[in-house]
Amino acid sequence: MALRFFYSQLFVTPPALTGSYTGQTVIVTGSNVGLGLEAARTFTRLGADTVILAVRSLSKGEAAKRDIEATTGRKDVVRVMQLDMASYQSVLDFAAEASKSLPRIDIAILNAGVARGDFESMEKDEGTITVNVVSTFLLAFALIPKLRETATKYNIRPTLTITCSEVHEYAKFDEKRAPEGQIFPRLAQQHVNGKHIDMGERYQTSKLLEVLAAREFCDLYPASNFPITVNYVNPGLCQSELSRDSGWGLWFLKLFLARTTEVGSRTLVIAGSSGVGSHGEYQSDGKITPPSEWVRSEEGAKVQKRVWDELVGKLEGIKKGITKV
Repeated sequence: MALRFFYSQLFVTPPALTGSYTGQTVIVTGSNVGLGLEAARTFTRLGADTVILAVRSLSKGEAAKRDIEATTGRKDVVRVMQLDMASYQSVLDFAAEASKSLPRIDIAILNAGVARGDFESMEKDEGTITVNVVSTFLLAFALIPKLRETATKYNIRPTLTITCSEVHEYAKFDEKRAPEGQIFPRLAQQHVNGKHIDMGERYQTSKLLEVLAAREFCDLYPASNFPITVNYVNPGLCQSELSRDSGWGLWFLKLFLARTTEVGSRTLVIAGSSGVGSHGEYQSDGKITPPSEWVRSEEGAKVQKRVWDELVGKLEGIKKGITKV
């Protein structure tokens, strides 16, 4: 795993896209900085009719909009909408407004995420889990009706892409040993067996949970009878603001190995443009790649089902009926 990581970071450059997105509407979450900003810039440059910057701070979103307009020369394309992934109500409000105000959604890149160094509860869960896992899938389910409508009305196949990470391979995920139905409650505890939980492990765990949930969703809703392509992408280690909450270790690693933000963002654009063949697939370096061996193991499949069942229960508790697609 380590050798593959170093080889990818040092010797693989995902290709830049040169296609056209004329007529399309694209949503990119977490797009006022980093990978999301650069992906939104690419979609704008390549002709998208509407690009939604879904961001927590409207002022920062407006600054990002001006930056994209200045570098692409395109006006009246980028639109800023508020989305706070730390608030389930904000997630639902954003999805409702997007579904109401946008005539179509062709591509949704669910990219917003955090790598937190300190334990903080958000919506009764630890913040990394709230933002990276629960809110991400809450938003995915909340957007599916509009994506379905787009598929039917325009005879196309929209794409929903989740930004995950190769670090899912390194997750210890001790919480998988929790009793039945107790994985998420265990993840919400600051202390387990009298010891403070290891926050240095939490980001990796959140990304593993994303991979497991995305795989289970696509197992339940295969491409043959589901009109939306759902995939999940590893952009690699990139220059971004992800390390702002995660301490010096990640900052130091990025100093020597990270891809530029623009190069990393290419993976998001590629995934959002991959089509039906990528449904249910993990992508890395701009191509379909197997996720970790453990994810594909018999144990991984059993844990995947447990994670999914608990996650669906949590989402139904937030909004009844939201997981009925």
